[in-house]
Amino acid sequence: MNHAHALDRGLALGPHMPCLQQGSQSWSYADVHQHSNRLARKLRMQGLGPGRKASVLSRNHAEAFICVFGIARAGLAWVPANPRLNEEDNAYLLEYMDCELLIFHSELQDMVRGLQARLPALRHWICLDRELPGFPSLESWLEGVDDAPLDAYYEPEAVTIIAPTGGTTGRSKGVQLTQRNVGAFMAAHLVSLHYPHSQRPVNLAAAPLTHAAGFTALPTIARGGRVVVLESPDPVSVLDAIEQQGVTELFLPPTVIYRLLSTPGVRGRDYSSLRYFIYAAAPMAVEKLKEAIQVFGPCMTQVFGQAEAPMMCTYLAPDEHMCDGALADDELLSSCGHPTPMVQVRILDEDHRVLGTGERGEICVRGDLVTPGYYKQPEATAATIVDGWLHTGDVGYVDSQGRVHICDRKKDMIISGGFNIYPQEIEQVLWSHPSVEDCAVIGVPDEDWGEAVKAVVELKPGASATEQELVALCKSRLGSLKSPKSLDFVATLPRSPNGKVLKRDLRDMYWKNMARRI
Repeated sequence: MNHAHALDRGLALGPHMPCLQQGSQSWSYADVHQHSNRLARKLRMQGLGPGRKASVLSRNHAEAFICVFGIARAGLAWVPANPRLNEEDNAYLLEYMDCELLIFHSELQDMVRGLQARLPALRHWICLDRELPGFPSLESWLEGVDDAPLDAYYEPEAVTIIAPTGGTTGRSKGVQLTQRNVGAFMAAHLVSLHYPHSQRPVNLAAAPLTHAAGFTALPTIARGGRVVVLESPDPVSVLDAIEQQGVTELFLPPTVIYRLLSTPGVRGRDYSSLRYFIYAAAPMAVEKLKEAIQVFGPCMTQVFGQAEAPMMCTYLAPDEHMCDGALADDELLSSCGHPTPMVQVRILDEDHRVLGTGERGEICVRGDLVTPGYYKQPEATAATIVDGWLHTGDVGYVDSQGRVHICDRKKDMIISGGFNIYPQEIEQVLWSHPSVEDCAVIGVPDEDWGEAVKAVVELKPGASATEQELVALCKSRLGSLKSPKSLDFVATLPRSPNGKVLKRDLRDMYWKNMARRI
C-alpha cells in the first residue's frame, strides 16, 4: 500500500466527509482524491512514473500533503525534502536521491533559486501556492488535466518513499520504503490502536508531515478520519486544537511534550477527546511521562521504530502505563513495550548471538516493516541488515515480561575507565529535577579515564539550578561512577530539524582535533 491506497479506502467510507483541515479551510475526501488524480495524470503525461522520484518542499501545509497522494498514485517514490534543512543539505538529498520534480511553497523561493543553480538534473520546478517568475504555479501546471479516477499504482516491492535518515551521526542515507513496508506499518498501527467502527478518528498533525506525523496520518485517512494540520507544533496552538477540534490522536516527540507541560494553563484544559497521545523519536523522561499522564489522562502511547522500520517495532498501550488504577512502576514506564504483531525482535551481541532475558546487546528487528536497504548504498545496507535482521544501533534488553527496554544508542555509550556507561540512565535522573527542561549526557576527553561523563543541561524558562545540586542528585541515585564529573548549562540544546538532540554537535565541541568515534 501507499498514500493513495489509504486515500481510496477513506473515500469509500464517505466521499464528502472532511479529510484534511487547516485553519478555516477544509478538503473532503472527494477533493483530495480529485487533486491526486490530476497530479498523477500530469506526472504520467510528463513521462514520470514508477521508478522515478519527486519531492515536495514545504512546511506543514495541507495542500503540500495532498501532492504526496498524487505522487504515490502515479507510482513515483516520494522524497520528503525538509524546509528546516539548509540549502546545502537539501541540495545533497535531492541530488543523491535523483529527484526529477520538486513542488515547493513560495515562502521557500529563495532557497529554491539556490537549489535550481545546483541541480541541473532536476527538470520540473513547480510552486505550490502561486505563480512566480520562472516557476509555474501548481494550478497552472495542472490546467486542463482530467481529474477522472486513476487506479493507484500497486506493486508490493516498489519503492514508494525514500526517507532521509535523521543525520544525527553524519550524512543522511536514503531509506527505501516499499509498498509492503508501508502496508506493514499501517497494519501494525491499526491493530494496535483500537477504535469503535462507528468512530471516525481526528488526527492532529503538528509535527512535520514529512516524518512521523505523516505516517500516523495515513491510518487515520484509511479509516475515513479527519487530519487537522498545524504549520508548526506551537504549544498553545496544539492545546487549542486538541480542545476545539476534538482531537483523538496525535504524535509529538518528547521535547515538544516537555514544552506543552511547561505552558501556562496546561492543566486547566479539556483533553477528554484524546485516546492516543503517541510519543516517540527519542527516549522520554519517566518523571515527565508521569506528569503527562496526570495532565492529559490515560492516553499516553509509546511506539519505537526508525526510518528503516517506521514507528511500529514495539508498542506500549495507554492501559499498560497503569497498574490497578495507579501509575505503573518506573521499570515498566521506561520500557517501549512489546513487539508489534508485524515484527520480530531479538537482542544480539557483537557476534550476532541471541542474548537472554535482561542481557544487554543490540536491538535487532525483522519483518515486513523493515526496509530492503539504503538507496545506492549497498555497503551500508549489508552492514545494517544481516541475514534479514535490521541492526538498529540501539542497545537494549528484553525483560521477563517480554517488554523491550532501550538503554542508549551504541554510538552514545560512554566508556570510562573500562566501564560501559549509558547516558540515558543519567539523563532520566536529570530530567526528574523540576528545573530541568531537557538535557544530554556525553563522554568528554579525560587523561586518566579515557572519557569522563559530562551533562549539558537546558533549564525551564525562569527556573534555576546549580551544577553542584544536579550532580549531587545523580550521585544520590546512581553513585559516583555514573554521575557527571562536570555539568554545563546552555540556553538551548542543538537539535536536528526533527527535534532530536544532536549529541554529535555537543561532542564536537569537546573532541576537536582528538580521535573519538562520532
